[in-house]
Amino acid sequence: MGRSSRSARITGRDVVIVGGGVAGTSVLLQLVGALAARRPPLPVASVRVVDPHPAGWGLAFGDDDPLLLCNTAAELNSLLADRPGDFVDHLREHGWTGTAKDCVPRARMAEYCADRSAGARERAGRIGVAVEHVRASVESIGAGGAEGHRVRLDTGAELRADDVVVCTGVHRPRVPDGFAAFAGHPRYLDSPYPAARLREELRPGSRVLVLGSHQSAADAALLLCRDGHRTALTSPSGRLPAVRESLAAPLRPYPPLERISRLDPADPYLEDRLVRCVVEAIRLRDRRPLRRQVSQACDPVQRLREETALVEEGACAWPDVMVPLIEQLIELAPALPPGRLGELSAEFAWMTGRYATALSRVNARRLLAHFDSGVLRMDRPYPRSVSFEGGAWRVERSGAAPERFDYVVNATGFGPPLLHWDRERTALHVRGAPGGGTAVGRLEADLRVRSGPEAPPEHVWVVGVGTHVRIPFANHLRNVVRQARQVADRLAQGEPVDQSVSPRAPGASIRA
Repeated sequence: MGRSSRSARITGRDVVIVGGGVAGTSVLLQLVGALAARRPPLPVASVRVVDPHPAGWGLAFGDDDPLLLCNTAAELNSLLADRPGDFVDHLREHGWTGTAKDCVPRARMAEYCADRSAGARERAGRIGVAVEHVRASVESIGAGGAEGHRVRLDTGAELRADDVVVCTGVHRPRVPDGFAAFAGHPRYLDSPYPAARLREELRPGSRVLVLGSHQSAADAALLLCRDGHRTALTSPSGRLPAVRESLAAPLRPYPPLERISRLDPADPYLEDRLVRCVVEAIRLRDRRPLRRQVSQACDPVQRLREETALVEEGACAWPDVMVPLIEQLIELAPALPPGRLGELSAEFAWMTGRYATALSRVNARRLLAHFDSGVLRMDRPYPRSVSFEGGAWRVERSGAAPERFDYVVNATGFGPPLLHWDRERTALHVRGAPGGGTAVGRLEADLRVRSGPEAPPEHVWVVGVGTHVRIPFANHLRNVVRQARQVADRLAQGEPVDQSVSPRAPGASIRA
């Protein structure tokens, strides 16, 4: 691909940000901030954020139902890497009186994104950079050449861009076991979001089977039980998440965790060394054995009850190590040989499934109230067969009589987003795989995309959940914001991006 004339253009570049959620808004804010700190002429002339929704009001946070809470403490939700208290400041400016470790309704994050996005647009205008929100969805991004990238929209229009930052979140619901044939069925909801779907599409007083038992399922159960539906949760694991006050910043440094990013990726005992680091870190916080900080109950509801009590008694220290543990694992991941990240993810699924994504104490108490009232229950084992007959779902489980439900709600979560090259490697598709297309399975150390092993990196960066092909816990907001700053700083530097960037050598480190 010819790039010489394009690489020489270092001023007046046009940037397109694909997605206006927290990742895209963070890129915008930090890019405008970096440009405002420079003297003219500025390297960027325009920034267009492409998203069909207003800033922040996407799937993750764009729901104004007050029952839907952020799972992270307010102190972790800043969009600015150098101002970690910015979200709390925003809340205070709007009359909030909670603490920095509280979980707030998700709509507050959407409001924050919208507020800061509007401020960035005004600031950009003062320094001569045009910022525009394009209400559309991106379908594909043409491979770069002398004329830059052609960004095709679902409206049929195209945007020209020198640089593209892909910040799309999750959109594709997972397909639960046994329900692939029922996609599109009027009594099957493929997701509990937005919450208005549950209010508008279900008849009052319905019997509802919720597929899943983690965060999305907890949301679904809370919404359904509040609205008067009798609800059953079921999943192959039959387990509910652990409980914590919130996912908050650690109270102290944890030197044992700091060893993780320096571990030998080729060590055959890597898993054991990781566990040892975690156990040592928890003991620094609380000398009680870890087994006494969690419930040993087999029944999921009893375990939820006991773990909620432990949190309220201040008798579990493990939540305090979760943020530094996540961030150290993010540091370690790029040094792992191919396939090793997947092996570690499978080995520690128990940790991510119960502890990294634990319930807030507030939501745990709400669920327990519904379990105690009888409107909510856990169904085990997972259905072995399901059919729709006589106007209702017939569900059969081993060792239990068949049951009938009016609706089924899929709350098993969402598949991670994937970019796909078309067959000719001339266009990068943002949603869906074209015929003969190839998924992007790796990113460069600077988070850019290549069309092939021998091709130069494109002027296309990925920030946020889409970096899961390189980085675990890709939705961890502090990590997303650091990625956004890394890319924003690169775009604001003004020099042509080195086209010879090679894949990162084993053992090298990137702080993303």
